[in-house]
Amino acid sequence: MITIIQLVSIAIALLAFGMAFWLYTWVKAQPAGNSKVEHIGSYIQRGANTFLRREYTILACFTGIVALAILLFIPTPIWNGALDNVIMAVSFLAGAAFSALAGKVGIQVATIANRKAATASQTGIKFAFLAGFRGGAVMGMAVVGTSLLGVTLVLMITNDATAILGFSFGASSLALFAKAGGGIFTKTADISADLVGKVELGIPEDDPRNPAVIADNVGDNVGDVAGMGADLFDSNVASMAAALVMGISLDAGTSTKNVSTVFCFAALGLLASIIGVGTAKMGKSDNPNHALNSSTYVTTTLYIVFTALATQLLGISWRLWTAAIIGLGVGTIIGIASDYFTNDEKHPVHHVAKASENGPAFTILGGASYGFLSVFPSMAGIAAAALAAYLVCDPLGPGYAMFGISMAAVGMLSIVGMIISNDAYGPIVDNARGLVEMANLGDKALAITDSLDSAGNTVKAVTKGFAIAAAGLTVIALLGAFMTEVNEAAEALGMGEQFLSGFDIMNPYVFFGLLVGAAIPAVFSAMLILGVDRNAQRMIAEIHRQFKTIKGLKEGVEGVVPEHDRCIDIATVGALKELIPAGLMAIIATLLVGFIGGVQAIGGFLAGNIVSGLLLALFMSNSGGLWDNTKKYIESGNFGGRGSDAHKAAVVGDTVGDPFKDTAGPSINTQITVVSLVSSLMSTVFLTTSLF
Repeated sequence: MITIIQLVSIAIALLAFGMAFWLYTWVKAQPAGNSKVEHIGSYIQRGANTFLRREYTILACFTGIVALAILLFIPTPIWNGALDNVIMAVSFLAGAAFSALAGKVGIQVATIANRKAATASQTGIKFAFLAGFRGGAVMGMAVVGTSLLGVTLVLMITNDATAILGFSFGASSLALFAKAGGGIFTKTADISADLVGKVELGIPEDDPRNPAVIADNVGDNVGDVAGMGADLFDSNVASMAAALVMGISLDAGTSTKNVSTVFCFAALGLLASIIGVGTAKMGKSDNPNHALNSSTYVTTTLYIVFTALATQLLGISWRLWTAAIIGLGVGTIIGIASDYFTNDEKHPVHHVAKASENGPAFTILGGASYGFLSVFPSMAGIAAAALAAYLVCDPLGPGYAMFGISMAAVGMLSIVGMIISNDAYGPIVDNARGLVEMANLGDKALAITDSLDSAGNTVKAVTKGFAIAAAGLTVIALLGAFMTEVNEAAEALGMGEQFLSGFDIMNPYVFFGLLVGAAIPAVFSAMLILGVDRNAQRMIAEIHRQFKTIKGLKEGVEGVVPEHDRCIDIATVGALKELIPAGLMAIIATLLVGFIGGVQAIGGFLAGNIVSGLLLALFMSNSGGLWDNTKKYIESGNFGGRGSDAHKAAVVGDTVGDPFKDTAGPSINTQITVVSLVSSLMSTVFLTTSLF
């Protein structure tokens, strides 16, 4: 049965590619804009592709070095048997390549769709929405199709669970640095443009006089499109990898029922997303939020129905189906919680907006407080999902409780094709709004793109919360995969069948790892935010220089244009300089803990890293989203509107929130996944080689 299901998975992945191609051709076929829209749009496209090319060049060197280390030492030193090491290194490279491809596809279509959406906004909201959403859906289909195809092919070719972890590690490593680098780029430009443009000069957000606005629009693509796409590609692959490692162990060569279940549920999730994307359209209300939500509801409902039918027809345990649906349900609840704390129609944003009338200190205090409050429902939801899935599947036998948690992660990420489509829609319509203002397409087009952008900001906050929650369940499943890898290695070395059954925090090695692991997300976040800080100060100095030395720029004299390339170059060079150290620190810390305290210390390290990382990621993502929408709520005419004291305070809050929600916050969940995968891949080494 497994071969048939794997072939069906490949067929559905190819169907997703076909859907992506159709959406891409539809977007390209939409009317082109005037010469100014096309000129500015091509500038954004060129800047995004230049950054991506330079970033991928650096990451190719890093990936090559890591692949060589894997070839020499993982899973065992190469002199003990070369074939397994070769398979692992090739799987790692394939994962990195597939992840890079996902980012490239997203950039390619997003930088076309932004122009089409801007042009369509001159005639109405319906086609402008479709241009933005279908542009984002190209990435959604391509990312999930690629991840399903990659994992399926790796297992079919190697028949090796550890090789899947290698593939996942490749995807996670590239995603970590792509998200960090893109996040540093985009927030460097965004902060600089806002502080000089809005606070100092009182000019509009996308005023063409501002030298940083093109870099800001480039950043939307490299951070929120390429970076977030790689992030969710990584989460999807990692959830499947963890489930497959445990599924293969449970099947123990006597059956394929658990492995078949993982592929079946993942493939049906992609099929439901394909259909859901096809149903997305504007209704009579012309409400983009409603259109985005309705297509998500269609996808979710279809997934529940499809998997229930498959469970009945294929004889899959209903307990495993229940675990998957628990994950999906909790993902929805976390999305609702994120929406409440970040949506500009809800109380928290209104409260912080009113508080902003009294100065930026109250903006920061209010946003930080609600950000901390938002952590509880999401963390409690992840905990409840893990506990419920554990208890539901525990009666199936030894090992099935942790497998149930992995199936909850697979279930939560089952509709990731739709989630990515919604997420990529955000930066596309944000760019479209910028193009409308810079090309002066009129008040009607600006009002339409403002409406689309507002929906995009809300959905981005929801998808970031979803991505962090999905990473939470995934890394709990990866902790189970780590235990499985250690126990299999221990049995092979004659140390006993159940070398690890859990981690006792009273064990000094576990407690040592716990404290170190809990500190890593804070240090990682600080390094990324300081990178944005340093880079933004350099760009602000450049903006000041241009306004002082380019005659007529501040006054908006016809024919006088800023030197956009200088700002793009500052953002690019700074981001590439800052992206490697933070990720490398997390990986090196994992290796040091493993070599000092062994597998017990690593268990504590992963537990501390997961809890601390999820808390910080959720806090920063939601508080940043709240500050962003507080600024936009005031700009729409509330509490004094643009230029008021409340507006200036809200801009300060948004500036603080920018690296929170778009650099450090969403990068932490990838960091957690990376260290979990490093631990699993190094499990045999840590088991046999440690100081204590």
